[in-house]
Amino acid sequence: MPKIKTHKGAAARFRRTGGGTIMRMYGRRNNFRRKKRKPVRVKFGRTVPVAASQARTVGAMIGR
Repeated sequence: MPKIKTHKGAAARFRRTGGGTIMRMYGRRNNFRRKKRKPVRVKFGRTVPVAASQARTVGAMIGR
């Protein structure tokens, strides 16, 4: 069997922590940042875990 190539688009968007949790950034961060509320802008700088239903699919794309 050949090796599975890493999906580079997914590799740029997701990171795996030391414990194995896959983390993602929030979406909709680019447009109209000045108009958004301060708590929303602060939230954009943080990472959150990927939903359990998507973790297996994303994990396969970024190379377990």
